[in-house]
Amino acid sequence: MTNPLRVTFDVDCPPDHAFTVWTSKLGTWWPRDHTVSGEPEEIVLENGPGGRIYERTAGGEQHDWGEVTVWEPPHRLSYLWHIGRKRETATEVEISFVGDGATRTRIEIVHSGWDKLGDEAAARRDQNRGGWDAVLPHYVAAVGEGA
Repeated sequence: MTNPLRVTFDVDCPPDHAFTVWTSKLGTWWPRDHTVSGEPEEIVLENGPGGRIYERTAGGEQHDWGEVTVWEPPHRLSYLWHIGRKRETATEVEISFVGDGATRTRIEIVHSGWDKLGDEAAARRDQNRGGWDAVLPHYVAAVGEGA
């Protein structure tokens, strides 16, 4: 069994702002080199369970990345994640936004479901560790811009 990937970090804002930047402003901070097309016109995370996560190119082509499974603003968000792969191989991402009662939020990400990838499970998990390490500084910067 491949263990979940866990990432935890703090941001200087309350949970509602952290949640909004992750969800409603995904297209402003997600790096273009971490997309399917490499040149998306728009990156969207639709609100609520069943909401799609996708990119749209300037030519109108859409690439699905995932689907929201849990929507509990501003404290919890979960989604199936299959960027660049078929939906049947989706892993699961759960994100908790835990406020300190003042102005900081702890972000806790649990990325699991690797075993459905078979022999690729461990390698994909390790690859995604690098992906999170590359993507999250952009999120932290975006949170700070609107804090």
